Amino acid sequence: MFTATLSPPNSAQTSAIPDDLFAAIEDLKQELNAVILAHYYQEPDIQDIADYIGDSLELARKAANTNADVIVFAGVHFMAETAKILNPNKLVLLPDLDAGCSLADSCPPDAFGEFKAAHPDHIVISYINCSAAIKAMSDIICTSSNAVKLVLQIPENQPIIFAPDRNLGRYVMEQTGRDMVLWQGSCMVHETFSEKKIVQLKIQHPAAEIIAHPECEPPVLRHANYVGSTSALLNYVQNSDSSVFIVATEPGIIHQMQKQAPDKLFIPAPPMNSCACNECPHMRLNTLEKLYLAMKNRAPEITLPEDTRMAALRPIQRMLEMSA
Repeated sequence: MFTATLSPPNSAQTSAIPDDLFAAIEDLKQELNAVILAHYYQEPDIQDIADYIGDSLELARKAANTNADVIVFAGVHFMAETAKILNPNKLVLLPDLDAGCSLADSCPPDAFGEFKAAHPDHIVISYINCSAAIKAMSDIICTSSNAVKLVLQIPENQPIIFAPDRNLGRYVMEQTGRDMVLWQGSCMVHETFSEKKIVQLKIQHPAAEIIAHPECEPPVLRHANYVGSTSALLNYVQNSDSSVFIVATEPGIIHQMQKQAPDKLFIPAPPMNSCACNECPHMRLNTLEKLYLAMKNRAPEITLPEDTRMAALRPIQRMLEMSA
């Protein structure tokens, strides 16, 4: 499990937040020799201040190759952990320590260890959306961008455990024809989309294309014109001839879609109820103010036991080699 040191901001620190946070963060970046990595699901202000925006694979590559002394990861725990795994001698900061991940939490290390032991002849391919402890028990890490490519490189006679997302695993099985043993984890955001409401939206916008992330449930994927990772969805809307899209993934990506294709309309796929459940509550815990305070206070800092870090590093390196 990850550990972190946290110096909670006191009232004096909070009241000292500057009016121009963008300028203050830029100053701190220079002072610390820091790089800000942000996932597409972050709030627009954080995306706009980030040095690099991407999905899990893109950000892992940036973390592996950065020359910065400090990595500020505007994302969730497992992403900051991945940056620390790849950069043991760098200071890795997470703006809000409570920014976890429902998918990672759905795969407890003890239970997964028993699951793995029950399938001793299987290799373990784990989606990057998992804790460092699960990565340490894995043979290969994958992302939604490269999961199909990596599974196709595994000999057909080699049994595979795929963890922790059952929906991504099911999608990879369909795309590759490979039978895999799936850990039954899931993402709370991608399970909340309403098939009925998406169909109703399609009726209202008959020219719209439905695009979806493979973490979505099968009934949603069946209606999709295109299924892909977050970055693949972004690339798709830029190159598609369509001008209207129903977007079945966390709606933070729509900020980048609107910037890259301002003449097109992007409609967030609706959840089953009237709440904003298609927004990841963990991702949205990070704010521009918290990012500034993390840089100012050099905390919360992500740290890992060295044995866990080294064990988790090997499958990440194998992913980067196999997806090159």
